[in-house]
Amino acid sequence: MFDVYRNDKRDFLVLSTGSAVPVLYSAHKWRKSRKKVLKVSDEIKSAVQAQGYYLRSLRATREQMIEVE
Repeated sequence: MFDVYRNDKRDFLVLSTGSAVPVLYSAHKWRKSRKKVLKVSDEIKSAVQAQGYYLRSLRATREQMIEVE
């Protein structure tokens, strides 16, 4: 099982259940998702096994904003 966290900057952090937030990212205010996550993609699963966490930014980049216009 996995714990999923979000912050106000739309970053997405996935940890294995019971793991602490990495020190590098502990300064941000993370909100834990109330739903339990049983399955994740193979990419996320391998990153959690290798690094202990998976982080992705869900922010719109400048290129994405230009394409929409």
